[in-house]
Amino acid sequence: MPMYQPSTRRKADMKLDSQVLDLETAVKDGILGVGCGLIITGFALDELDLKIMIEELESMDVPTVFVCPISLEPMQDPVTLCTGQTYDRSNILKWFSLGHYTCPTTMQELWDDSVTPNKTLQQLIYSWFSQKYLAMRKRSDDVQGRIKEVLENLKKVKGQARVQALKELRQVVQVHGTTKKTVVENGGVGLISSLLGPLTTHAVGSEVIGVLVNLNLDLNSKSDLLQPAKISLMVDILNEGSIETKINCTRLIGMLMEGNDFASENVASLSLLVGLLRLVKDKKHPNGVLAGLSLLKTICSHVSVRNSFVNVGAVPRLVELIPGLNNECLELVLYILELLSSIPEGRLALKDCPNTIPNVVKLLMKGSENCTQFALSILWAICKFAPEECASLAVDAGLAAKLLLVIQSGYNPVLKQRSAELLKLCSLNYTATIFISKCKLTRTIQ
Repeated sequence: MPMYQPSTRRKADMKLDSQVLDLETAVKDGILGVGCGLIITGFALDELDLKIMIEELESMDVPTVFVCPISLEPMQDPVTLCTGQTYDRSNILKWFSLGHYTCPTTMQELWDDSVTPNKTLQQLIYSWFSQKYLAMRKRSDDVQGRIKEVLENLKKVKGQARVQALKELRQVVQVHGTTKKTVVENGGVGLISSLLGPLTTHAVGSEVIGVLVNLNLDLNSKSDLLQPAKISLMVDILNEGSIETKINCTRLIGMLMEGNDFASENVASLSLLVGLLRLVKDKKHPNGVLAGLSLLKTICSHVSVRNSFVNVGAVPRLVELIPGLNNECLELVLYILELLSSIPEGRLALKDCPNTIPNVVKLLMKGSENCTQFALSILWAICKFAPEECASLAVDAGLAAKLLLVIQSGYNPVLKQRSAELLKLCSLNYTATIFISKCKLTRTIQ
């Protein structure tokens, strides 16, 4: 049976002995810090719930002596075995209930299966978490107060002072998640949204968008931001802003379109589509590629938009993106191309792009099953659209061998059936012997 090891996820800055004698020693040794027993707020120690404090301080490094060797989580009710090792009560009792009568850390057999509450350690744990929790609450209160000051300030200032206030607000809501609620409860969303308009400078607009994209917007707020003048400004900033601003614009527009079919169709201007194509082309910024493709997927789900998207040259640009994309982005690109292949203009653009067939054929059996499914659907659409031209190109690109692999794979039956149909379509212009020879299938069949 494997030995249990101390947590590597939580690292303390100091090495601790397995036994802590008393609170005074712990303070001197630096476990709790000087003055940990002094609570400098209106809270009393017994008013604080240890479980809640542990949950809210989850990301903080905890002294290893506070961590249960079984769960690798801070102990709430530490108990000590006859071996001198300490565990959280619930974890060691569960260990016993599984029929183990050994010490999980040392694997020694227990000569006494009773557990002794470790009150000293429990007091240390509670005091340590109380100190950290109250310090966090104080910092949070300070930040909440500053948020209210900035919001009041935004009602008065203009020009560069307004930009600086918005920048501070953006930085705070990005770092402190709890401040988002404060902004919303103090009318911040309406106030910040009102700063977007036809005369808004891009400097102000960029900061406004940077704040809004980090907030939870209700339906009324979204409706207000969907006004044509505000959407037009967002699209302009998307086309001309920094990469961070472009990504924020894309995410905000995506938030506004979420669950709103009417908005999706009306927001999808040619300028937006062009801006998104520029964003996804820049592979140096993967977050931008992902955000742009996610929004294009939403936009292209509406049939009325697809023809416009094809007309701005989307198909060849998306096809050129395929090599080198990660699996998540690759699925998005193929999904979008599959949607575009559902209209005649899209199929024609896919056929006319010289890299469509080679790039898509390579993806069969290479990426996820979803990638194979989308790739098959695209190849089927264009081979059916122009069988004499596209089928022979697909065969030369190695499609037949890939299709045989799909048919023999563990993929779902629908995918296998589509592969068989596409293989049959590709073979129509050849005799069986020539088809097998041309496709170099002998090795695959063997």
